[in-house]
Amino acid sequence: MNTFLQLVVNGLGKGAVFALLALGFVIIFKATEVVNFAHGSLVLFGGYLVVVTKDALGWVGASLAGIVSAGLLGLLVERLLLSRSRHADANSLALLTIGVDVIVTEEIVRRLGVTLPFLGGAWDAKPFQLGGITLFRTHLVALGVAAVLITAFWLAFKYSNWGVAMRAQAENREAAALMGIRSSRVTATAWLVAGLLAGVAVLFIATQDFSGAG
Repeated sequence: MNTFLQLVVNGLGKGAVFALLALGFVIIFKATEVVNFAHGSLVLFGGYLVVVTKDALGWVGASLAGIVSAGLLGLLVERLLLSRSRHADANSLALLTIGVDVIVTEEIVRRLGVTLPFLGGAWDAKPFQLGGITLFRTHLVALGVAAVLITAFWLAFKYSNWGVAMRAQAENREAAALMGIRSSRVTATAWLVAGLLAGVAVLFIATQDFSGAG
């Protein structure tokens, strides 16, 4: 029974991180109808920024830099590439994101190598025992953070002006435009939010607990 509970709790922690990644992926698809194959490179870029700034900024500062940088990279991809190709079909835009993914990934691998270091998160520590169950702090913190962020997104999606605009655009882009909804703003915000979520997710992915190396 203890083994079952341990697997459930730690599985929920890992699942929460994948939920953050999936949420970012879905946000972009709902806003643009484009499959974003570059989502993984947003995660990688956020982790890279944490690695290269950790000594100078400390772990907290580097984490914030990584999250913000991943969000800004998403926004940059949308503003410089996708917004200039808005008349292309969804398949062409998806291929464009593949190109972005290849460029970002290859450049980071060139700089860091194929074996990326662990980020050394504040919660990436030895597991502890609770009622005979072995728990990992990384999984518990990930579960809490994901619950907060997913709830915040749901509230924004349901009640904010951006959320209403995004739902309207997902239903009928032409009708939304006729109602005065600025598609470019909705799309840019979607890419920014997806990038920020990717930056948060990598703080848990690149840990010894999450990888099973702890």
